[in-house]
Amino acid sequence: MVHKNVEKIREAKGVTKTHIAKALNMSVMGYSHIENGATRLDVGRLQKIAAILETDVAVFFDDQLTDSVINRQKRATG
Repeated sequence: MVHKNVEKIREAKGVTKTHIAKALNMSVMGYSHIENGATRLDVGRLQKIAAILETDVAVFFDDQLTDSVINRQKRATG
């Protein structure tokens, strides 16, 4: 759930996997494993991802909050 919400918000904000991977000092493939749930997403990385995406960490744990962030982003860029 958390990894899918990270992916949804990243895509809604137009941020590439490459950008986040570089910011986390990891390969794009390594970051892809985080988003697809193959690699555990630890708290430190989740906090960094939240900062990159300019959102609160709590959003990733709640589907409704994730949807509200995505809808806000769509309205802002729409």
